[in-house]
Amino acid sequence: MTVPVKLKAIIEGLEFLTDEGSSYLNTTTGEVVYVTTEELRAAEEAQSLEDFPAWQHDAIRIAGEIMETDHYLPLPDRFEIHEYQIMERFCLSVDDEDMRDDLCDAIRGRGAFRRFKDRIQVYGMAEDWYRYRDEALREIAVAWCEAHGIACTE
Repeated sequence: MTVPVKLKAIIEGLEFLTDEGSSYLNTTTGEVVYVTTEELRAAEEAQSLEDFPAWQHDAIRIAGEIMETDHYLPLPDRFEIHEYQIMERFCLSVDDEDMRDDLCDAIRGRGAFRRFKDRIQVYGMAEDWYRYRDEALREIAVAWCEAHGIACTE
């Protein structure tokens, strides 16, 4: 890799992850791209771009490059990031025992993410959470870059 990568681009790629797509680093340009599984499938099946809206054409072309070249590295997916564990560590880091217990209870069972977000709003801790999450994603991004021998810049 000759191009240093902006750490912020890697972090944004991690933040943008969904069940419907993945982020990749173009190792020749340092650009982070997001493509959907639909776009990857279209490229894999060599479907005509005419079958898709114009706004999707670039992403399908990039999906083709991802599959045909070795210029792209997949960023960690949402399962590798373990946002639930980040959320749990945040809850355990809260100094106030009553708040900590309430937050820990909120993240148990179905709907944990929704209840957690509701509770941090009630406690006025949303900014603290997002700072904590951003730092956790930054650590993941730095470790990923180091593991792949990628030079990253701030």
